[in-house]
Amino acid sequence: KEAIEESIHGLKELQRTLLDTAEANKSVVMPGYTHLQRAQPILFAQHLLAYFEMLQRDIQRFKDCLKRTDVLPLGSGAVAGVAYPVDRSFLAQELGFSQISQNSLDAVSDRDFVIEYQTAASMTMMHLSRLAEELVLWSSAEFGFIDLDEAYTTGSSIMPQKKNPDVAELARGKTGRVYGNLLAILTTMKALPLSYNRDLQEDKEGLFDTVDTLLSTLEVFAGMVKTLKVNAVRTCQATEEGYILATDLADYLVKKGVPFRQAHNIVGELVRYAISQGKKLPQLSLSEYQRFSPLFGEDVYSITIDSSIAARNIVGGTAPEQVEAQIKRMRKIIEGSKK
Repeated sequence: KEAIEESIHGLKELQRTLLDTAEANKSVVMPGYTHLQRAQPILFAQHLLAYFEMLQRDIQRFKDCLKRTDVLPLGSGAVAGVAYPVDRSFLAQELGFSQISQNSLDAVSDRDFVIEYQTAASMTMMHLSRLAEELVLWSSAEFGFIDLDEAYTTGSSIMPQKKNPDVAELARGKTGRVYGNLLAILTTMKALPLSYNRDLQEDKEGLFDTVDTLLSTLEVFAGMVKTLKVNAVRTCQATEEGYILATDLADYLVKKGVPFRQAHNIVGELVRYAISQGKKLPQLSLSEYQRFSPLFGEDVYSITIDSSIAARNIVGGTAPEQVEAQIKRMRKIIEGSKK
């Protein structure tokens, strides 16, 4: 129970840090990626808040796990129960359990609660590993989106110019360790007859290691996210370097009556032409646009990074109003969790 409650607390602290960092950078624009290729412009805050949502589901999983862990096995004896008139309900109340086990054989041999905690922990570590990978990428010279605090980086043993994101890399690496602990207990349990078998002594080492690994990773992550600095100039530049507004051009044609499939093809040809000419989309003349569709007018130049982001004004979208609404909703979740 204590491990689950501490895990939930650590998740909430990281959520709070993500939310604070998102709110502090809610006007920062960056490329959104698919296949690790620049896709559409988004707000940096929305990207961070995606991890808030993941962690919220992790919290729900741990809370759900707690319901089945909060069971008192005391009184089950070695296998058949005890021969003494023990008031198990009273003991459960005194020891802080909400339920008592209903079958002594199950209680003695059950390790579902260990497996379930390890599963929830593995899911959380997977989410942390994904964020770690992005922090590693974003802090590289190739991206340059963020600068990690020196407290969470190390220098190279032979290359004095380097600032390695070691803490993020270690978190990413320790995810495999937690996965291994989950697989180990599943393998241990897979062929055990009822009830107790000595194999079950293997349940503790992996569990304790997972608890320690998860709690320390959550604590370090919160500090790392809290102290990172966002390079808003660089993230904005990255949205302007490619052809990230191509989808908006297709949408522009759709609004003028062109089926999206056809609009997609038109803009695809337009982008290929622009690349061949060494031009960005805003550098194309109107006559060049109209070579691909007569429906392009002067208003095509009103399509910008800001207009693209503002157009995604639906629940869950990246428009500033929607991100602000997400922040407010998440702030209520965080404040409500204090009660």
